[in-house]
Amino acid sequence: MFQVGIWTQDGGILPAVREKLPPGRAWLKTGRHPAELAGAPLDLLVVAPGATAWAGAGAVSSRTVLLPGSAGPLARALRSAQAVSYGPSPKDTLTLSSLEGDRLCLALQREVATLDGTVLERQELVLPFPPGGEPLPFLAVMGTLLLLGVPPESLMQ
Repeated sequence: MFQVGIWTQDGGILPAVREKLPPGRAWLKTGRHPAELAGAPLDLLVVAPGATAWAGAGAVSSRTVLLPGSAGPLARALRSAQAVSYGPSPKDTLTLSSLEGDRLCLALQREVATLDGTVLERQELVLPFPPGGEPLPFLAVMGTLLLLGVPPESLMQ
């Protein structure tokens, strides 16, 4: 079971991750400040959009960090072997290539190793997008699930 910390101000992405995550895949903990996630090493640290209170980020240790591309400087403060970014920039690993109605096209811009060691190749995934949803939290949720080894084809349903 993977240890996952979700750094978020409002817990907003947690229900969406839980909804699609197979049982027994991960232990999830949220925190509004890095100190709440420090202590035991994490397999994955997810920095949700809008996460604040960066002071003390160096106390969090994780194998992989998933963070907004706009928080790039934060990646240097964190103790992680792999950083995966998400956002609107073509420099981000996970980006939004199109959004039409209830479908979003998520582009994986480069190879990424999941927590179980599987390598995800560059690809585009056409995914169902909830009405009124926000793209950045959606990218954070999908990135979390992909890094936890949820097969891309199961996310397309």
